[in-house]
Amino acid sequence: MATRAKTPDMATETEFEQTEHGFEATASSGDVSALLTRPPNAECLLVLAHGAGAGMQHVFMQTLTARLSDRRIATFRYQFPYMEQGRGRPDYQPILLKTVRSAVAAASALSDGLPLFAGGKSMGGRMTSLAAAKEPLDAVRGIVFFGFPLHPVKKPGVERSEHLRDIDIPLLFLQGTQDKLAGLDLLEPVCQDLAERATLHIVEGADHRFHVLKRSGRTDDEVQDKLADVARSWMVGLS
Repeated sequence: MATRAKTPDMATETEFEQTEHGFEATASSGDVSALLTRPPNAECLLVLAHGAGAGMQHVFMQTLTARLSDRRIATFRYQFPYMEQGRGRPDYQPILLKTVRSAVAAASALSDGLPLFAGGKSMGGRMTSLAAAKEPLDAVRGIVFFGFPLHPVKKPGVERSEHLRDIDIPLLFLQGTQDKLAGLDLLEPVCQDLAERATLHIVEGADHRFHVLKRSGRTDDEVQDKLADVARSWMVGLS
């Protein structure tokens, strides 16, 4: 089906195609749903995983997808099995990682040769990087983290980042200064240790949801625009 979307920097509207898909996440979990959003003249395709508490239709995922589409970035959003089946608790890690790999394969088959990237919101991004650390994701040129969950709330640590050393493709971290799941005093040294493979973009005043307070002088919409701008520039630069 065709969906109309406003382009932020233009008075006109552009059309993009959004089509429903399904693929087998794992042999034991069965099929899950996915949405391919492809704008005209797309420059690359981002395989986008949701966070732990909300699925691919969450407002953050919808808004981000629309903004990336406005910037000629196609997206392939998908569900993890627990979310597809209406369960509240995430699947065990092996299922999550296999689902990431299955999603990348499904997206690649639909890409028509577009440069491929992967990542996601919070848990979705982390599972993508864990999968890539175990075995490279076919054709994926880089990983985008929309809020990397470095540690649980009030339990600072860097153990969740140790696998990043085993990834040999570029990594983009989009991180808010008020994110309680990633203290910048811990994340910045992690990115420095990864050297040229890691790019860290800090969003002043944003929390883990990329929400900003009114007194910041910015709106959530402006933050979303910036996330899409930075992600687009980084991906196109690697394409």
